[in-house]
Amino acid sequence: MKNLYIAISFVAMSFTLSAQNKDTKAADKLFARYEYVDAAKEYLRLVENDKADPYVYKQLADANYNMFNATEAAKWYAKATETNQDAETYYRYAQMLKASGKYEEANKQMQKFAAAAPSDQRAKAFKENPNYIPRLLDKTKLFNVNASDISSDKSDFGAVLYDNSLYFASARNGARKNYGWTDEPFLDIYKADYNTDGTITNAGVVASLNSKWHDGPVTISADGNTAYFSSESFKEKQSEKDKKANAKISQVYLFKATKSGDTWGELTALPFNDKSYSTGNASLSRDGKTLYFASNRPGSIGASDIWKVAINADGTYGEPQNLGNKVNTEGNENFPFIADDNKTLYFASSGKQGLGGYDVYQIDLSSGSDASNLGAPVNTEKDDFAFSFNGTKNVGFLSSNRGGNDDILVVSPICGVDVTVVVTNAKTGAILSNASVAILDDKKNVIATEMSNASGEVKYRVECNKPYVVQASKDGFEGNTFAITPSKGPSAKVDAALQPIDVIVTETEIVLKPIYFEYDKSNITQEGAFELDKLVQVMKNNDKMVILAKSHTDNRGTDKYNERLSDRRAKSTAQYIISKGIAASRISAKGMGELEPKVDCGKDCTEEQHAQNRRSEFLIVTK
Repeated sequence: MKNLYIAISFVAMSFTLSAQNKDTKAADKLFARYEYVDAAKEYLRLVENDKADPYVYKQLADANYNMFNATEAAKWYAKATETNQDAETYYRYAQMLKASGKYEEANKQMQKFAAAAPSDQRAKAFKENPNYIPRLLDKTKLFNVNASDISSDKSDFGAVLYDNSLYFASARNGARKNYGWTDEPFLDIYKADYNTDGTITNAGVVASLNSKWHDGPVTISADGNTAYFSSESFKEKQSEKDKKANAKISQVYLFKATKSGDTWGELTALPFNDKSYSTGNASLSRDGKTLYFASNRPGSIGASDIWKVAINADGTYGEPQNLGNKVNTEGNENFPFIADDNKTLYFASSGKQGLGGYDVYQIDLSSGSDASNLGAPVNTEKDDFAFSFNGTKNVGFLSSNRGGNDDILVVSPICGVDVTVVVTNAKTGAILSNASVAILDDKKNVIATEMSNASGEVKYRVECNKPYVVQASKDGFEGNTFAITPSKGPSAKVDAALQPIDVIVTETEIVLKPIYFEYDKSNITQEGAFELDKLVQVMKNNDKMVILAKSHTDNRGTDKYNERLSDRRAKSTAQYIISKGIAASRISAKGMGELEPKVDCGKDCTEEQHAQNRRSEFLIVTK
């Protein structure tokens, strides 16, 4: 079950009142009271008794959606959408399909959503970039994610580390009664010890902050003496009456507490709470001047937005401000966390283009740039949320239901170096745009290939303290490789100066550096490709020129084997030339075996001499 949606209990609920009837009355009442476990059972009973209709299917789907039972939700959304539905239903259906890894099917539902709500920011983003998933999956890995010691068999989430204390919300307290939404106990605020070896022990309830209602998550001031935490409006004896559900509905409220000794006291509700909307899941900036929170208060773009409010020197509060559409969408944004630099904000969103339900994003609030998805493994096809990071200890925490339950995961940053490659003409220093630049790891695996921009630049992010090389090439220039010196970063520059091609062309042959082959192989190496590119350039400049490529082996192996090997090498050489746009009629290939050694060393050849004999040569047939 999911407690995520308890913490954002202002998730919009839609009711098709005209479709309700006496058969659905009991289920509808449970649904309106947020008792989704029992509501789903009642709606399912109607299905089993052949009393279902599109309304029942949709309610059954929504109940499972709110519990994040993705498979069941998708199953009933499929039934509900056999008839026309509102736009948000198609969006939810798409979310549940993504949560099951069914991205193509999700796109079909997103197309229906976009058609039904073309002005919605989520619809516009989808139409502009419908196939964004591969790009997200290919993003440079920023963090490692591992299980933590602190997760239980109940919902645990919203972990934040202050000094050596880890605070989080949990439904593990078996002494509490169960809540109908999740069939788990009400949430409590817990604190555990974060040890020097990274283990987390001694979790226990923070009794002075907890009530008989839902409590948590919490944010703590830099000096450790002030806490802001989520609880319920019931604590203030405030609620809204829902006549259909015959129930009082509580809202999420924010409270402030002050530490006295080892306990928290002076609990006060913040003045901008209101019983008509929810306000919760706060994060306090390290300078103590700004409180970020989630709310569906008037002025919100979507179902819930990220807001901020100034905390004045005298302890009063300014007017809450919406963070705008760089952060917020018509969907749900929640769980803000402001980093130590007071400008990097992490938050969860189900409205931006992500891998699943909720994804974690970051944005530099000082730059005016757009929010960016943190990519895998922070994000998965499931719900990933409540990201926090302690810069002093260089460790973060993430909440996710990727394992089937809301769990707390440990996040460790991957040290990265931002590499800028600048491609230039080695003779003139001129910038070379549209040059091909590939980056390779220490095993010579090509990680990525990009074209240099108008400034001759290509940018990559690589791991710290690992060797890499870049290969740069451009028509009319000799290709070359350039090493990236292993470092801790944060940045590095590579000057990739390419020599203009200047090839010796005699009456009978084109003289290149030897095109060597690895022992017993016929594939073109990268070094060989750089040289063959020079031949390609010469042939492009002389469109009547016809070339014979002769390939040779060393004298190891039988004569017959060497003839075959050299023939493969010759054909491989010719195929490379043809692949670069040279007509097949202008290049022929002949394998010479070991008949014409460059170094006639007999049976006593050194490895170097053997390598010199494994070569290709290029004779001019006609000019």
